[in-house]
Formats: sequence, structure tokens, C-alpha cells
Amino acid sequence: SDRIIEVDEECQTDEFLDRPPTPLFIPAKTGKDVATQIEEGELFDFDIEVKPMLEVLIGKTVEQALLEVMEEEELSQLWSHQRAFAELRNAEFAELQRLEEQDRRIREEKERRRLEHLEKLRKQKETAEKVAARAFAQRYLADLIPSVFSNLYDSGFFYDPIERDIETEFLPWLMSEVEETLQKKVLGRMLLDSLIRMVVEKRLDEFSHPPPSDQTEAPAEEPGATDEAPQASDEADPADQPVAEQDETDQPVAEELPSDSTSSQLE
Repeated sequence: SDRIIEVDEECQTDEFLDRPPTPLFIPAKTGKDVATQIEEGELFDFDIEVKPMLEVLIGKTVEQALLEVMEEEELSQLWSHQRAFAELRNAEFAELQRLEEQDRRIREEKERRRLEHLEKLRKQKETAEKVAARAFAQRYLADLIPSVFSNLYDSGFFYDPIERDIETEFLPWLMSEVEETLQKKVLGRMLLDSLIRMVVEKRLDEFSHPPPSDQTEAPAEEPGATDEAPQASDEADPADQPVAEQDETDQPVAEELPSDSTSSQLE
């Protein structure tokens, strides 16, 4: 067959045996053993020989005990001194802390008072500056406000409406009417002067040319001369009469014309 034959086998070892202890190493002897016998009392007397040793041991023990007692006393004194020193140091430390705290509070209070004083001085200075500025402003504005109002009043910003109306409407119209009336008067006077000049020149012309001698007849010319004189006087009277009438009528015209113009303006 193709299958291989398999067989199970098992094996068990012997029990473990304890190893025996290793023997001590003892080197081999190389010399010879020799012994000596000493009898009692041959070397020393124990009581006599042990006495100084005991004295030394006891003395050292007592001395050591005394030293230890003294050391304990000294340690107790040191501990008491240390406790007193610690108490004193703690008291001093507490007092130091209290003094430091007091100094700190004093310094803080001093710094706070200094800052309050500086703040007070600053406020006083600021108040003084404000008062000075207010006084300066009041003193400056005391003259400024009236001057500004006077300048504005002079510039025409503050005015009476009636007065402004009179100044802007009535007075220019009145001046124009008066000027027109004066121009009319001047024109009338110029016309009157020209008429007077013409009459005077005409009379001067007439008187400067005498009549011819062949036409002179005394009886006939006397009435003509008398008639001519009244005629000349009549011609002169109308020339003088307008002057008088013009002089008499100038004032009423000047007085009546503004009233008519005023009434027309009011209408």
C-alpha cells in the first residue's frame, strides 16, 4: 500500500538524584605540630594583672558615662536654648512681618496720599485754568459781542423795516421828484433868462438906432413917443411879470408837487 505505517513510542527518564554537598577544602599540612604546657601561675596573676585593666575599663566607662550625661545635659540645654531661640526667632519674625506689613501699609498710604495730592493739585490747576479761561472769555466776549452786533448793525444785518423801507423806497423817490422839480425850476429860470436877454437885446437894438431927421415932426411924434413908451413899458411889463409870477409860483409848485407825488405813491 502507499500509506506508511506509523507507530507511537514513548520513553521515560530516571528520577533526578540530588548532588552531594561539596566537602570543605582543607589544605595539606606542611609542618610539624608542637605544643607547650603552661602551668597555673607561671605567666601572670589574674587578679593583679586585671586590676589596672579593670580600673582603666571602669574609669573609661565612668568617664564615658559622665561625658554622655554631660552631653545629654548640654544637649538638653542646647535644645532649651534652641527652643528659646526658635521662639524668639519666631516672635522676631512675626514682629518683622508686622513691621514690614506696617511699612508696606504706610508706603501705600503715603503713595496714595501723594497721588491724591497730585490729583488735587491737578484739579486745582485745571479749575484755575478753567476759571481764568472763563474770565478771559467773558472779558473777551464782553467787548466782542457788542462790537460784533455793532459791526453787524453797521453792515446792515439788523435794521428797522420801516426805516429800511423809507431809506430804500421813499427817500430815493423823494430825491428823484425833488431833482425833477429842481430841474424844472432851472429850466424855467433858463427860459426866463433867455426871454429877458432877448427883450434887453431888442430894446438895446431899438435905442441904439435913432429915428431919421426928415421924418421927425414934433407935434405928431410926441403922442407917438408917449404911445411908444407905454408900449415899451407894456412890453417890459409882461417880461417882468412872468419873473414875479414865476417867483411867486415857484414855491407853491415845489410845495404842491411832492404832496401830489406822495399821494400818488401812497395810492
